Amino acid sequence: MATRAASALPLERQPTDWTSREMQSRIAGRYRAERNFRRMGAGALMVAAGFLAFLLFTIVRDGWTGFLRTEARVEVSFDAATLGVDAAAVRGPGGQAVLARADYVALMNKTALQLGPASDMLSDAAWLALRDRLVAQPDLIGSKAVMWVPVRSAIDLLAKGKYDLDAPADSRGVSDREVADWRWLAKENRLRTVFNQAFIGNADSTEPELAGIGGAALGSLFTLFVTIIIAFPLGVLSAAWLEEFAPRGRLADIIELSINNLAAVPSIIFGLLGLAFFLNYLGMPRSSPLVGGITLALMIMPVIVIASRVAIKSVPPSIRDAALGIGASPIQVVFQHVVPLALPGIMTGTIIGVARALGETAPLLLIGMRAFVTDTPQGLTAPATVLPMQVFLWSDDVQRGFVEKTSAAILVLLVILILMNSFAIYLRNRFERRW
Repeated sequence: MATRAASALPLERQPTDWTSREMQSRIAGRYRAERNFRRMGAGALMVAAGFLAFLLFTIVRDGWTGFLRTEARVEVSFDAATLGVDAAAVRGPGGQAVLARADYVALMNKTALQLGPASDMLSDAAWLALRDRLVAQPDLIGSKAVMWVPVRSAIDLLAKGKYDLDAPADSRGVSDREVADWRWLAKENRLRTVFNQAFIGNADSTEPELAGIGGAALGSLFTLFVTIIIAFPLGVLSAAWLEEFAPRGRLADIIELSINNLAAVPSIIFGLLGLAFFLNYLGMPRSSPLVGGITLALMIMPVIVIASRVAIKSVPPSIRDAALGIGASPIQVVFQHVVPLALPGIMTGTIIGVARALGETAPLLLIGMRAFVTDTPQGLTAPATVLPMQVFLWSDDVQRGFVEKTSAAILVLLVILILMNSFAIYLRNRFERRW
C-alpha cells in the first residue's frame, strides 16, 4: 500500500538546464522563427507597397496630362454677315438674345480656313469659344481678335507626346496626315498647352477634348447630400435606441444580428432593392441623385449604426449615473450627454461610410446612373451620373483620348477619398477622449 501511494505522488520536476545543447537549440529555433516571421511581414508590406506604388505611378503617368489641353491660335473676324445678325441689334436692348441666335458654326468654319491643310484639326465644338467670347464682349462685332480654340483629340495627344511616332503607321493609332498637320501647326507657333478648365467644369461629351468631370462631380455631391441627410440621423438614432433603450431579449438580438448581416451584404443587392422598390414600385425618377442617395443611404446605414454603437458604448457609465443623479431624464442623458461625447467616433464612422458610398458603382448601375449626361444636373430629380460611374463609362470608350481622362478622373476621386479619410482621422485625434 505504501509503495502504491508513493507511486501516485507527482515526481518532482528537475530544474531546466538552459545551458544544455538541447535547450540552446530550442531557443535558437525560436529566435530563428521570430526573425523569419518579421522578414515575411516586411516582405508582405514591401510587396503591397510595390503594387500600390505601381498603381499610383501608372495612374499619375497616364492621367496628369488630362488636366491640360492643347489649343490652336486663330484670328477671328467677327463679321455680322457671317454670323447672320444685325450689328445695330446686337448693341441694342435685346443684344444678348440676338447673339444667342447667331451662326457661330459658320464663323468657325470660315475662321478655320486660315489654317490651310490643318483646317479640320480644330475641335467640332471650337465654335463654343467664339460664342462665349462674343457674348462676354459684344463690341467685338465688326472687329478682329486673336483667340485660342481647342483642337481635336489626335492633335492634343500628339502635342502631349502620347503617340510613338517611330512605330509603324498602322499600329501607332494616328494617321500620317494628322502627324503632318500637328507638325505644321507647331512649326507655325499656333499651338499651346494650358490648364484644361473644361475638364473641371464640363459634363460628359462624345469628344475627348471637351469631356469633363463637372457634371459627375455635381451629381456625386447631390447624391452624397441625400445619403448623409438620411443615413446619419437614422443611423445614430437606431444606435442610441439599441444601446440605451432597447430591452434585452430576442427582438433586440434579431435586430442586432440583422444589422451585422446587412453590413456584409454585397452592394449590388441594394441596387436591386432600389430598382425594384424605388423605381418600379414607387415610380421615382430614374438616374436621379435622389434615388441614388436613398439607395446608398440604405447601404451605409448598418456601418453607421455599428460605429455609433461602439462610440456610445465607450462613454463611461459614470456620465449616465451623474446625469441621472441631478434629475435628468433618460432622453436628456442620452442626447445631451452621451451622444455629444460619442460624436467624434460617430462622425468618424459616418465619414468612412460616406467614403465607401462615394466609390460605389454597382448599386448605381441598376438604377440607371450610368446614363450619358451631357449637362450638369439642376436638381435632385434631374438625370445625373457620379464620378465612379464616369470613370467606368470612359474606361469602356474606344477613343484614345479617353484614356488620360479616365486616369485623371481616378486621380480626382482618389484625392477626394484621401481628404475624407484624413478628415475622419483628424476628428478622431482632435476630439478623442481618454476615460
